[in-house]
Amino acid sequence: MSHRQINILTAILLTVSFCLFVVGYEKYTLVRAQARIETHARIIQDAMWNYNHLGASEYLALAADTDNYQSLTVTHHNGDIFQEIRTEKPGPFESFLIHLHLIPRVHLLAQVEYKGNIIGWVEAIWLPRSIYVYAYVFFAAVMVYIVIFLYLRVLKAKNVMEDRVQERTAELLSSNRALKQEIDNHAIAEKALRASEEKHRLLAANINDVIWTMDLEMNFTYVSPATTRMHGWQLEEIRTLKLDSLISAASLDMVANILADNLAEAAKTGDYNRSVTLEIDQYRKDGTQFPTEVTVSFVLGDDGYPVSIMGVTRDITERKRIEKEKQELQIQLERSKKMESLGLLAGGVAHDLNNVLSGIVSYPDMLLMDLAPDSPLKAPIETMKESGQKAATIVQDLLTLARRGVMAQDVLNLNDIIEAYRESPEHHKIMTHHPDTRIDFRLEPHLFNIKGSSVHLKKTLMNLISNAAEAQPLGGRIVVSTESRFLDYPIRGYNTVNEGEYILLRVKDSGEGIGAEDLNHIFEPFYTKKKMGRSGTGLGLAVVWGTVQDHHGYIDVTSQKGDGTTFDLYFPLSREMVTAKETGIDLAAIKGDQERLLVVDDMESQRKLAVHLLGHLNYQVHTAENGEAAVQFLRENTVDLVILDMLMGVGMDGLETYQKILRLHPGQKAIIASGFAETARVKEAQRIGAGAYIKKPYIISVLGRAIREALRA
Repeated sequence: MSHRQINILTAILLTVSFCLFVVGYEKYTLVRAQARIETHARIIQDAMWNYNHLGASEYLALAADTDNYQSLTVTHHNGDIFQEIRTEKPGPFESFLIHLHLIPRVHLLAQVEYKGNIIGWVEAIWLPRSIYVYAYVFFAAVMVYIVIFLYLRVLKAKNVMEDRVQERTAELLSSNRALKQEIDNHAIAEKALRASEEKHRLLAANINDVIWTMDLEMNFTYVSPATTRMHGWQLEEIRTLKLDSLISAASLDMVANILADNLAEAAKTGDYNRSVTLEIDQYRKDGTQFPTEVTVSFVLGDDGYPVSIMGVTRDITERKRIEKEKQELQIQLERSKKMESLGLLAGGVAHDLNNVLSGIVSYPDMLLMDLAPDSPLKAPIETMKESGQKAATIVQDLLTLARRGVMAQDVLNLNDIIEAYRESPEHHKIMTHHPDTRIDFRLEPHLFNIKGSSVHLKKTLMNLISNAAEAQPLGGRIVVSTESRFLDYPIRGYNTVNEGEYILLRVKDSGEGIGAEDLNHIFEPFYTKKKMGRSGTGLGLAVVWGTVQDHHGYIDVTSQKGDGTTFDLYFPLSREMVTAKETGIDLAAIKGDQERLLVVDDMESQRKLAVHLLGHLNYQVHTAENGEAAVQFLRENTVDLVILDMLMGVGMDGLETYQKILRLHPGQKAIIASGFAETARVKEAQRIGAGAYIKKPYIISVLGRAIREALRA
């Protein structure tokens, strides 16, 4: 067989081997790609079932980047798109290979199953990089062919240049080894580079801070993906924005001045290796402004001069909020300490004044008894008596302020205290001094009780009404109201009112209002702008503060100059009954017949209370901590009535929950419960089938009647 025939046969064998390798490798990579897409489908099944868009999005973005997907789409079984990920466009060279179909677009599909049910599909367009492997293999095959070809050429000239052929063969073998080593080293270096790039890409994509670079003309050259979460713009959008679209005008001027100062200072010292941290107000895509902390530094070239700017931006909204809350709590703490100190001082003063005033208050009555009716001394002594009584009133207020801790802990109803006050001489005296002032009493019926001292609560009400009347010298209107109030979440106002069950006493006037500076001092003793003697002792609001603190309650004050003032007093609700008062509840009329009820409420204390009350009313009670749990329970069970909390901390609210329940059980009976006022969403729930709306805290008679009426409907 001639050398030419051997060369042709070798070329054919290498070609066939290469083709078989390509076919086999293609099949192998396709099987692995399908296995990976099915693995992705299994990983996201929980996130997809629970509609966890954020968790699924971060994982799918990582999968698309790692597995070279051009696009990655997750769809529900009904065709709705759950997630759609598109990676950055390939480079010019790879785009050219794709255009030539040397890098094919492979369509991959996998089912997403949850507990044996198909809930959607994962589709991907995969760009396999097999062309690079084939290039290496082809290059190796060509090298083998060249070796064989050269070897045959050497053999052909064996008789003429045997020694020279052996020498050249050795040189060729050495060259081949060096070339192979170089190829191996190149492959190792490329693999390490890809791993390093992947690690830094993952780091930049997953941290919350935004990493960015700019040229010296303030144009973005790189922005990390976290900017989408922080600002709302996509990467392509933010790279085209100017700084005035991202930073407020005041912050932009500050940044320009600080960078200019740093450049000037660096030019003097010759050291440009410096950084600065600034607090800057930035904009989101929706136009809202938020605070950030930005660390900026220069990127230096080989000559030591700046060639670009690098920075890290951090959203400090939460930090600012915490700092503000801390400051507010510190102010409240200082206010409480101040009131406590003033109370101690007031107690000492009152103790000494009591000894001094005992004679001034007692002896004028004795002298008046011995004087003739027409005696010229009668008027001065009566003036002395009246002054002594006013001084005694001040002392009594000082003692109230100083005492700290109500000794009486009787079960009381605030409505009864208000009604008793309306008939008191003190109230009639206030109205006599302010004949043009009208008072409206709006008392909630079936009000829950509180525990405390009726004397001090009555005094508190009198001081608030007197204060409101004095704020309206030309007459006006005062509204006194009571209400049972259930708070799911704290109210941050003059004082922070923690969540819980309260009786709210509100005194609102339409008077002159209180200025911001005065508002911080109104509860301090003797801080008053009223007429001393006629209007009060200067201790009225200080006594109010002390009484509320003694009853473990809270005060919230809202006022604007010229727009009236509202005092809200929150007293802890008590479910104990006033022993002398008949409840008037006919339990037989509101008892159930072992009907099944589902109570949906996000607060455990309210669920326990509902179970306790409804158990006494002869119902079978089940509970759910949120809307999702309620829907899941009703997938497998039925109930006669659902009691829905309208506002829940996380997940669905009462309306959304009821809408989903109706899809499972059309015509399901329900009533709505809430600690807040009736809203449009409550009315919408009633429009689609819900029954009565009842306010928290629960009153057994109101709750029982609402359930009976809903079950009969």
